[in-house]
Amino acid sequence: MMYHNSVLLNESVDFLSIRPDGTYVDATYGGGGHTRAILDRLTSGRVIAFDQDAEAIQNRIDDPRLIMVNNNFRFLRNFLMLHRALPVDGVMADLGISSHQIDQPERGFSTRFEGALDMRMDQRKGLTAREVVNKYGEEKLSDLFRVYGEIQNARRLASLLVVNRKNNSIETTTELKEIAQNCAMRGKENKYLAQVFQALRIEVNQEIDALKELLVQASDCLKPGGRLVVIAYHSLEDKLVKNFFRSGNFEGRIEKDFFGNILAPLHMVTRRAMVSPAGEIEKNSRSRSARLRVAEKK
Repeated sequence: MMYHNSVLLNESVDFLSIRPDGTYVDATYGGGGHTRAILDRLTSGRVIAFDQDAEAIQNRIDDPRLIMVNNNFRFLRNFLMLHRALPVDGVMADLGISSHQIDQPERGFSTRFEGALDMRMDQRKGLTAREVVNKYGEEKLSDLFRVYGEIQNARRLASLLVVNRKNNSIETTTELKEIAQNCAMRGKENKYLAQVFQALRIEVNQEIDALKELLVQASDCLKPGGRLVVIAYHSLEDKLVKNFFRSGNFEGRIEKDFFGNILAPLHMVTRRAMVSPAGEIEKNSRSRSARLRVAEKK
């Protein structure tokens, strides 16, 4: 089963500063690209890999040094305790959605195919995009499109959805697109639809809350000198990562001790986000929006 080419693969694994006998976490296993690259640098060490998508688990690499966890990375600490793996030497997280998930019409992630309004990364969870679109109130819909999709006319879109669902519920990605396109600027329809789908996906999978929990837990679970490497794909994620790495909180509020030292569990290894080189973007368009940041446990 082909997932996708891992973005910034060598750069992200290099930043982990792999110790051959260390314990590392791949919080977003996907097709196993980052996990395989970490395993290649280990001898007696091990990797604990998380993925909430059952299909990703079917891609498991056959290696006794790999432990697979079919759950959301927001439960990082619990599963590391379960496997007696605390503290760890490094945590890697390649956020967002895989090409494999996008290319499955029935999952409802893609603007290119017709499919059910699902968008669940974990099929065991209850909330779907269909429920969000058809049951959320206009105010709540407007807020999520504005915040998670960064859509300027979010209120107009929410109002249009509420009007349309009075007659018939909105069941498919095609029906959603037909309504949403009425709110897009001419020539910007594809970008607008991508923002609409992004907002729904984030809501369905609670991605922002899960990322916050991952960052806090990862910083707690790292050994001193251990590294946290995160690749984000949109500004909401990247801002959270940058703020937490800089300040230890999500608002970016810098607090210092009596001597002027910043009170945060991590210090930034990369002062600015690293982006994909032109050659990688040519081969993999998904990498265009990638932003890689690295921090180290104090």
